[in-house]
Parts: sequence; structure tokens; C-alpha cells
Amino acid sequence: MSSPATAPPAPNNLKRIVAASLIGTTIEWYDFFLYGSAAALVFNKLFFPEEDPLVGTLLSFLTYAVGFAARPLGALVFGHYGDRLGRKKLLVLSLLMMGGATFAIGLLPTHASVGSAAPVLLTVLRLVQGFALGGEWGGAVLLVSEHGDARRRGFWASWPQTGAPAGQLLATGVLSLLTAVLSESAFGSWGWRVPFLLSGVLVMVGLWIRLSVDESPVFKQALEQAEARKSSAAATAEKMPLVAVMRHHWRDVLVAMGARMAENISYYVITAFILVYATTSAGVSKQTALNAVLIASAIHFAVIPAWGALSDRLGRRPVYLIGAVGVGLWMFPFFSLIDTGGFGNLLLAVTVGLVLHGAMYAPQAAFFSEMFATRMRYSGASIGAQFASVAAGAPAPLIATALLKEYDSSTPISLYVIAAALLTVVAVVVAKETRDRDLTDLDPSDGQVPAEAPAAGAPLV
Repeated sequence: MSSPATAPPAPNNLKRIVAASLIGTTIEWYDFFLYGSAAALVFNKLFFPEEDPLVGTLLSFLTYAVGFAARPLGALVFGHYGDRLGRKKLLVLSLLMMGGATFAIGLLPTHASVGSAAPVLLTVLRLVQGFALGGEWGGAVLLVSEHGDARRRGFWASWPQTGAPAGQLLATGVLSLLTAVLSESAFGSWGWRVPFLLSGVLVMVGLWIRLSVDESPVFKQALEQAEARKSSAAATAEKMPLVAVMRHHWRDVLVAMGARMAENISYYVITAFILVYATTSAGVSKQTALNAVLIASAIHFAVIPAWGALSDRLGRRPVYLIGAVGVGLWMFPFFSLIDTGGFGNLLLAVTVGLVLHGAMYAPQAAFFSEMFATRMRYSGASIGAQFASVAAGAPAPLIATALLKEYDSSTPISLYVIAAALLTVVAVVVAKETRDRDLTDLDPSDGQVPAEAPAAGAPLV
């Protein structure tokens, strides 16, 4: 029989949990991706106007990468307190921090007004964004994973993952609308601020929904057990979640980091760098490039739950491998299609790339959640995911732009993504399948792996 913590929840309650996680992650990713799109389109002129256009873009993407540098710190801090205090409280805090930083960016003076102070202020707010997002992802996917029906965990946990394309869709849609109705001078003068200021309204909506959901039952059960152990005569001090993760789950952390390489790098090449490549090398207008990303993001949103459901049938590893191998094979056709300059080919290139990316991104939430014990799950999943982002997503647009500037060719960029795909394939191949794991069975006592349970990383039967 299922334990109360793992029994399927009431459908309405689960849908409310999924909606809260999805709306929150959508807003957080909207804020994060909005910066990336603005970095590619206008920040080089507004904050680095004295540089060569492509060099200005490089500097703009450098501030973009700074946000990734703060994500591991966010993962450590939010993971620690999320494993101690609960998922819900930390998710509310991350939403407020991200929304506040994004709203403040919309109020920033530019280089023309305050000189070099402008990019400094921009960088500080980008750091706050990264810190908040570093804590957001782990809590959002865990809240659903620990509430959901274990038999369909891959499907339900994939819904917070759709927050990424939904946020991309929303950010790109707002920018596309503004560039369509405003002149280039009006957009550069004040229009770019509108989507950042809009974040304040979105955060209020997300906050209202997040405050209405319950804490994870799996976490509450683990917390009660920990409190009971503390009150016993034989109680031992509970280890910090980070210490416990590195002691019992270091292999899983490395697997998660390797698994993210192709997923993270390919995504930012396909959605952020494309705005540079298509407009500078393929002669495509900003509006055309934005429209292609907009439509492809809608399709990306739709296929992620389907890939998540497939991972419940086939397993996390097979679906993840489909995406990693597929993205690697698609890179040369991807750039060849863009080089034609036609909208149909551009749309095809981006859409296929994002569909293949979804095969990695969809099972990732359940896959990473199932690797770690409850009282260290927030820390473990967040550390594995966010430390990888520093080496993967952070420099991806920067490296791609630098390669384009150096070689004036897409071939080195394709090889860069292919190398990442090979690394991810190796990581997933050596990983253990986690689909049949019971999250409550992976709950160690006082930071130790229980004697009656297999060690972390071993299959549970």
C-alpha cells in the first residue's frame, strides 16, 4: 500500500500545486529571459554605446552571464533553508527577489544619463536575478514531485519545466509586440522599459497563487521524523544538507551537472544567440527572429508534458538521451536553415531544436528529484542543476558570439554544442534509472543513508 505521503493526491489539489509552480516559474523565467533578449537587442547600445556593435553585444552578454554566476550561491542558500524550513517559504522569497530586481531594471538610468554607473547598476540587479533563480527551480519542481502521483511523476513534474518556454514566450511576445508597434528610436528610448516594469504586476499574481498552496507532504513527514529523532535520548546532530549531499550524493551531483550541459548550452544558443546570428549573419530582421522564437516557444511549451509522460513509460534516461543525441545531430542543419534567410526555414530550425531540447528538459525535474533524499533534496537538486549553469548556460551566448566574431562561421558553434551533447550522453549513460524510486524511501535518518535502504545512486527494488 502507498504511504500517505506517496498516495495520489486529490486531483484538484494537485492541479493547484502544479498551477502555483508553473505560474511562479513562468514569471521567474520571464524576468530572466527578458534580460537575455534585451541584451541581444538593445543593451549594447544603451549601456555600452562606446563600443563596436559586436563588442558591445559581447559586453552585454557578459552582464547576462553574471546572472548565472550568482545561481550556484542561490542554490546553496535556498537549498539549505528549503531543506530546513520547507519548499513553500523559499519559493515565495525567490519570487519577490526576482520580480523586484526585474522591476528595478526597468527604472535604471542608461549610460547616456549616468555614464559607467549604468552598467554597474545593471550588473548588480542581474546578480540578484541569478541568485533568486538559483533557488527557484529546485523548490518549484520539488513541490510538484513531492505532491504528485509517483506513477505519473515525470508528467506532473514536467509542468514547472514548461515555465521556461512560457516565460520565453511571454518575454519574446511582449518584446515582439513593442518592436512591431514602436519605432526603433521609441523602443530604444523608453519602450524597452515596459516589459521590465510589467514584471511587478506579474509578481503580485504569482505571489497570490503561491501563498494559497500547502507545503510538500513528503517534506512535512521528513521534518516530523527529524523532530522526533531530536527529542529522543539517542539523538545525534543532524548534518547540514550541503554536507550530507556531498557525502552521500556527490556522484548524483556530478551526473546532474553533466546532464545539464547539452540541455543548457543548446537552449541559450537556440533562443538567445540566434537573435544575434540571424540579424547579423543571415540578414534577418529583429522582428522576424523574434517571431520565430515566439512560435517555436509555444510548440516547446506543448511538447514538454508529452516528453514527461513518455519518461513515465520508458524511463528518464532513454528520453533524456533522445534529446541529447538529437540536439547534437541537429546543429549543422540548424545553422544551414537559418543561413537561407527565409522565415519558414528559420522557424523550422528553432522549432526542431526546442522540441529536441524538451526531451532533456521534461524528465529533468523528476530525474533530479529522484536522485536525492528528502532532507537534502532541495540542496542536491539545486546544486547539481545550478552549478552546471555556470559552465553551460552562462557563457553559451558569450562563447557563441566570440566564435562568430573570430571565425565568421557557424561551424565552431555547432562543434561547441556537439561537444556538450557528447558530455551529456556520457553522464546519462552512467546514471542509474530513477523512474521507480519512492521519494519517501530515499529519506535518510539524521543525514545518514539508512542501513535498510540502498546507497544513493543505486536502484531501489
